Amino acid sequence: MAKMNRSISSSAPVRLAVAVALALPASAQQSLETNYRTTGAAVTAAFEPQRAVIQLSSAVIYDGRKEIAYGIVITADGHILTKASEVEGVGQIDVRVDKESFKDAKVVMTDPRWDVALLKIDATDLTPIVWAPDSKLPRGTWVVANGVTSRTNRRVLVGIISADAREIPPEGGAVLGVTLKESKKGLSVEEVSKDSGAEKAGMKKGDILTAIAGKPVKEIAALGKIVGEMKAGTDVKVTLLRDGKKMELDVKLSARGDLFRETSRNDQMSGDFSNRRSGFPRVIQHDIFGAGSRTMGGPVLELEGRAVGMNIARANRAETFAIPVEELRELAEGMIKQAGK
Repeated sequence: MAKMNRSISSSAPVRLAVAVALALPASAQQSLETNYRTTGAAVTAAFEPQRAVIQLSSAVIYDGRKEIAYGIVITADGHILTKASEVEGVGQIDVRVDKESFKDAKVVMTDPRWDVALLKIDATDLTPIVWAPDSKLPRGTWVVANGVTSRTNRRVLVGIISADAREIPPEGGAVLGVTLKESKKGLSVEEVSKDSGAEKAGMKKGDILTAIAGKPVKEIAALGKIVGEMKAGTDVKVTLLRDGKKMELDVKLSARGDLFRETSRNDQMSGDFSNRRSGFPRVIQHDIFGAGSRTMGGPVLELEGRAVGMNIARANRAETFAIPVEELRELAEGMIKQAGK
């Protein structure tokens, strides 16, 4: 990819905003015209070089006509990274890159630890994203991400790095997603939580759970101890009896806080946020106005137009988490290598 136009400096958007504010009377400075707000045309126009990168090197993921996520083009022949939990269970995944549509994208593999899926479309001569050397951006640094999109044109959202890179542990620890009762035969499943790993794996009310991860269990406390030492997103083998017949299921552990979420006042005011927003080994955090769960999966760009990460979770009305480029690049290369075996 040709080197980005450097005509936009890191201070250009700031100078623009200050100039606009100073040009207005004091009474008007309290409420900027729509054109000059964070998502206004006068501001986003300053980020046209980054928008051009997003146009060519990001993807829009569809379930039918519904946009469900964004993605990052990582190879010219059609490998795309996206947020796994947003495409999970979708019958037919369609993808748009630039102005071209691709039907029936294949989920090559997923990484539950990071909540990332590798998609493959039948394409040639795509423009892969250019990776930044690292994600070490000071707080307050401008970043650019996918915004809402028209049918053929990408738009951008702009914001700033707002916290140092850190781990986001699972909220409340890992859980199977079932309510159990101790019985003579084993642990009887009384209820299976909606959208849990247990439900998706096929566990049903009346099943008798006898072992987990190869370890026999007869008491709820023993099961809790085993699961408590695991991380959300981990696949675990569950042995059970159904109508007297032995079965084994691979169940993905859920984060307790994501599965049994108690809606806080902050959540009630946050609008649209990701179902999974915890349990990530390391993230960079940025504050971008207007992002939501459907804008996850796309690249986060610095002002040179290089990807410093991939949006992975909208945490609340202000905070968005992104996988740092160091881990993301390693993850992408590893998934492609494994897919080629």
